[in-house]
Amino acid sequence: MAIKTGKYEKQLRRTVWGHLIAAAAAAAVDKVYGIYSHGVDSAAMSWMFLYPLVGGALYCFIMGRLFPSITHSVSCRVFLNLHNSGIAALTIASLLSGVFEIAGTNSSHLFYYDAAGWGFIAAGLITAAGPLAVRRRGHQ
Repeated sequence: MAIKTGKYEKQLRRTVWGHLIAAAAAAAVDKVYGIYSHGVDSAAMSWMFLYPLVGGALYCFIMGRLFPSITHSVSCRVFLNLHNSGIAALTIASLLSGVFEIAGTNSSHLFYYDAAGWGFIAAGLITAAGPLAVRRRGHQ
């Protein structure tokens, strides 16, 4: 059974573009929210665009360039789903943290967003590392 590798490469490119759009949207949300926040600023909200930009777009671009064999694996879709979920959770956690800081309050529930985000990213890395390790072992 042949695996259609072009499908996964195209999906990786779409993911990079999706993260770039999400980073632009996060920066726009920060600017618009800043207009209505009466001069109060939050570092968590100002820097939330970095999660989709660096953790999403740049990371997926580098993974696709350094490990092109990952796009030849069926687990590429699982890796992208887990990784994207982690980036989304971390971005939302940063947004909510910024909103709470600007409002002058806090929430103990933000920890769960951070834990879920990093957990999804770790699970995605484990999913991606499996096929890479098997391919390397097969080449030796």
